[in-house]
Amino acid sequence: MKRTTLKLSLLAALLTQFATLQASPGAHGPNGEHLDTAVGVNASGLVRLPDGSVNVPKLAQRRMAIRTVLAPETEAAATLELPARVVQDPNASGRVQASHGGRIEPGPKGLPVAGQPVQKGEILAWLRHHAEPYAEASQKALRAELRASRQVADQRVQRLESLEGTVPRKDIEAARLDAQALATRERSIADSLDAREALRAPVSGVVARADLSVGQVIDARDVLIEVVDPTRLMIEAVTPDVTLASRIARAQLGTQPGVKLQLVGAARALRDGVLPLTFRAQSEKPGQAAPLAIGQSVTLIVALKEQAKGMVLPAEAVVRNAANEPVVWIKSGAERFILQPVRAKPLDAKTVLVTQGLAADNRVVVQGAALIAQIR
Repeated sequence: MKRTTLKLSLLAALLTQFATLQASPGAHGPNGEHLDTAVGVNASGLVRLPDGSVNVPKLAQRRMAIRTVLAPETEAAATLELPARVVQDPNASGRVQASHGGRIEPGPKGLPVAGQPVQKGEILAWLRHHAEPYAEASQKALRAELRASRQVADQRVQRLESLEGTVPRKDIEAARLDAQALATRERSIADSLDAREALRAPVSGVVARADLSVGQVIDARDVLIEVVDPTRLMIEAVTPDVTLASRIARAQLGTQPGVKLQLVGAARALRDGVLPLTFRAQSEKPGQAAPLAIGQSVTLIVALKEQAKGMVLPAEAVVRNAANEPVVWIKSGAERFILQPVRAKPLDAKTVLVTQGLAADNRVVVQGAALIAQIR
């Protein structure tokens, strides 16, 4: 009987020691509450427990490359996310439009295509003008009259030149001028009947859009070609706060690293109830185009001059739960991870600032959080 009682005492002591090892003394919430509550299931494998926590064995942690850190509280610039889109720089882009209606003919290198590099002044296509049948017939009739008048004037000049010496020289010069004027008018009418206009590149850059085909009939003011300089693009963001422009310290794109932004200015008139902000976008590598396209929707992360307290973590540490709320995984034991809701703001494309939900002694998963969230 004593031997049985001793065995039960030893077993109870071992269970107590095991429970103490499983619960980490640092598993406290931001207000001091305990996060490592007792679990009613004895989990030994890769499984999600009834209380929402996850059991991940050590071997699985190594295979999933899970990394954790103790994030100290610090101060960082307060940030805002603004919706924005990529627009063209008006000083480094241009459009090719038709001044008159006509028919498209290929240029010296054929018709341009999207993505083709071009130089300023290069002929991209020809526009053969066309007129209404009545107007064209009138031009042809006038051309015929001018041709006949010019022939009569040439014959009169020849006659007067043959009588040179008996005819005043001023009459001969006047006849020559009349013949030259008629010849000039005839050439002008002939050129108008067969005229074609050169469609030239307004700036050096890349063809962003080309809506052309051989033989296509177009009208005046139709936009035929758009040319942009991919190394000189701009970002246009909108905000309802008219004081935001004076509080901006710097700005970055949320999902496109490697792009430098410089604030150009803010408009002084609201557009659809919001204020446009314009930024100049350039690649961090000089001479290379930024990985952006005209009309692309982007997220702009604006760092303000004010400071905010929180914990700086990699962006991949913050994931979404089933309710689409931002959460992080906290390691509360050797193999146990707890889901903790947080409030986070992006600092740049790779880091975030957690302002609520974490305590200084929480060991946060900064690598592999997305894999833990997939465990069911």
